Amino acid sequence: MKIFVDECVDWRLARDIVGYEVKTARQMGWTTLKNGELLALASKQFEVFVTVDRNLSFQQDLPAFEIAVVVLRSRSNRLSDLQRLVPDLLASLATVQRGAVTYVGG
Repeated sequence: MKIFVDECVDWRLARDIVGYEVKTARQMGWTTLKNGELLALASKQFEVFVTVDRNLSFQQDLPAFEIAVVVLRSRSNRLSDLQRLVPDLLASLATVQRGAVTYVGG
């Protein structure tokens, strides 16, 4: 499974998502793209889009994109807070669905 990590997520979190092919917005050179364009590009190369952008599902027509979206919900976007969600993120990957949002964390 190929996973794309959004620019708003600390890029170092990608190292904790083990067992999958993971790329960040920075690695792909996609740091300046807006969400719609970013989702369109990511859906051509990845199965899962990981973000902390809670508004993404309200701003974009996610069923129009062939990619599953996982929104990480933590106290902050700091790496240490996001790392606490990695076990739940990894567990959620077995059930994510393209065109749908899965929320991980409180």
